[in-house]
Amino acid sequence: MVPKRVFLALGMMIAAVSNASVVFGVQAREPLLVAYAGHNETVAPMWVGIEAGLFKKYGLDVGMLQTRSGPLLMSTLASGSVQVVYTASSSALSAAAAGLKVSCVAFPINKIARHLTVRKDIAAIEDLRGRIFGVQSVGGGFWLQTMLLLDHLGIDPEKYQLKFRVIGDTATITQALITGRVDAAVLPYSFSERARRMGFHSLADAAEIKRPLPVTGLCAQREFLLRSRDLVTRLIQGMIEAVVSARNPRNRSDVMEVLRKNLRFDKAEDTEMSYRVLTQVSTLDVDLYEDAWRLTQRIVSRVNPKLGQVDLSQLLDRSFVRSLEESGFLPEMRKKMGS
Repeated sequence: MVPKRVFLALGMMIAAVSNASVVFGVQAREPLLVAYAGHNETVAPMWVGIEAGLFKKYGLDVGMLQTRSGPLLMSTLASGSVQVVYTASSSALSAAAAGLKVSCVAFPINKIARHLTVRKDIAAIEDLRGRIFGVQSVGGGFWLQTMLLLDHLGIDPEKYQLKFRVIGDTATITQALITGRVDAAVLPYSFSERARRMGFHSLADAAEIKRPLPVTGLCAQREFLLRSRDLVTRLIQGMIEAVVSARNPRNRSDVMEVLRKNLRFDKAEDTEMSYRVLTQVSTLDVDLYEDAWRLTQRIVSRVNPKLGQVDLSQLLDRSFVRSLEESGFLPEMRKKMGS
């Protein structure tokens, strides 16, 4: 015979385990909506994290909300409609210059894998004078990568009398180039390949830029970062694991399917090229380097001088990445990726 008090103790233990399971279940389903603008391979760490269930591993149910442009994306953040944005450094600088108390925490994209793709009649850099470039928005990520490549090539947009036409997302800009609405565009390899098949060609490859660049990453309002530090840390962890997963050759077919589905490719070669872009631009070096941000700040301040006055010490919150370094999480992820 088992004493009654033993049954009672067992019942209490079972109840405690059940309650803990309920709490864990709630944590596993904790919703978080992340907004973004640029619809291309730079978003893939987030897509892969969602599709592979890596954010759920950290107790988050992450959803993605696409907006039409960088300025609209930051307006969405300012309104409180979303708590976190996956955005370009230029958009974060613009928002900070406009008075939004925003900070960035981790950037998994710090390279550009794009071609300066041009019409058939543009044979050399000098032929770009007075030409029209397609961008998603002035100040957004597509524009930023265009400006970074032009800066690398020594092209001053003002002296060359370049015009920037706001068209839409990457696919729409590619189509605008093909149909003659614009003369040039700095396109990801996967989209420049599509233009190449139509007779267009490349004048320059952004992969020639060897220094790290703050292209795309996670930012939020400072108040949210202060009160939701654990949640943001888990979001960064899931994103970092997604980079490791995406760059693992064993997951290639699954990652390519994520890219094909989200970017709506209908040709295998475009998906192959898209995968190449992702593996080339994504990194575990997610820290926020002030010297790289100063370069971006210098370039974008040509359009809006107020951006040059943004205090980077307020905009860049490096404490999250430092914590993940000190805890051993990032070193362990590097081991897993073999770097």
